[in-house]
Amino acid sequence: MSDVTFTAPRSTRPVAAGRLQVLGFLAALVLGLVLLTLSCGRGCVPPGDVWAALTGAPEANAAFVVTELRLPRAVMGLLAGASFGLGGVAFQIMLRNSLASPDIIGISASAGAAAVFAIVILALDGWLVSLVAVAAGLGVAALIWALSSRRGAAGARLILIGIGVSAMLDSVTAYVLLEAPAWDRAEAMRWLTGSLNGMQLVQALPVAGALLVFGGLLAVTARDLEVLRLGDDTAEALGVRADATRLRVTLAAVGLVAIATAATGPIAFVAFLAGPIAARLLPGSRGLLLAAGLVGAVLVIAGDFVGQFLLPARLPVGVVTGAVGAPFLLYLIVRANRNGGTL
Repeated sequence: MSDVTFTAPRSTRPVAAGRLQVLGFLAALVLGLVLLTLSCGRGCVPPGDVWAALTGAPEANAAFVVTELRLPRAVMGLLAGASFGLGGVAFQIMLRNSLASPDIIGISASAGAAAVFAIVILALDGWLVSLVAVAAGLGVAALIWALSSRRGAAGARLILIGIGVSAMLDSVTAYVLLEAPAWDRAEAMRWLTGSLNGMQLVQALPVAGALLVFGGLLAVTARDLEVLRLGDDTAEALGVRADATRLRVTLAAVGLVAIATAATGPIAFVAFLAGPIAARLLPGSRGLLLAAGLVGAVLVIAGDFVGQFLLPARLPVGVVTGAVGAPFLLYLIVRANRNGGTL
């Protein structure tokens, strides 16, 4: 397998104005999708009633539907999607490889396996499941890093090792499910598809906290992360400590993906898709982290709406994103082969 370099197409348009336009468009799209989710479903709620329900007006109609059923779903979709998008693009930039996303190289699988073990075997819930998922994600990231190389950890070697580790963890998950009681097995299988069903606002708190803390860590590391794309030697010459930067980015990205996975299950390919889509919408690198977070939110909220209301059968969001992401993965591989390994 040839290396697949994560690069963004160039543009001659004014960079600052174009960047603000794209980010503004993505933010407006996220807001529009949230409003659509709150207003439309099996029955439509007028925008005025949605606003009344959100502001707590005592005469609000359909307040229960909006605040108890649709709002938690929309909030979790936004937070989890942004977390997946940020974590995915951080890995892709750091490793200079579009295939090196958490759901390809085993980070999501490790968080999923750990969460299933914690829920089914240890009978844990809440923040304890998130803690176990983060610990497993960090452990697997360290293992993949150690096995792939001691410096740089990019290219086909890391991806192949990650795919192998992911397959092994999927087997562990399958064994845990096989030994679980029927009811726990059914619940875990539903969770493993990646779903926003049955969400409550309290479940979004760990994801919101992770997005605030780890997203902030990525924001303050963004400049060093961009310099790291030039290679370790160049980064060191420019005063950037490559290993320390890589450690901070890994901690932040794994934390984002693992905690989001513990909350929603492994929503397929969102972390993988968000970065390349954002890179094509936003030429250059400045603002790419924010753009990828917004794209991730768009993918999850839109995928959930499509799966729930626009298809003949109601499908979890992970099924919809998986159906979109798998062909895109094949497209990237074919395109990379044609371009000599460059996306």
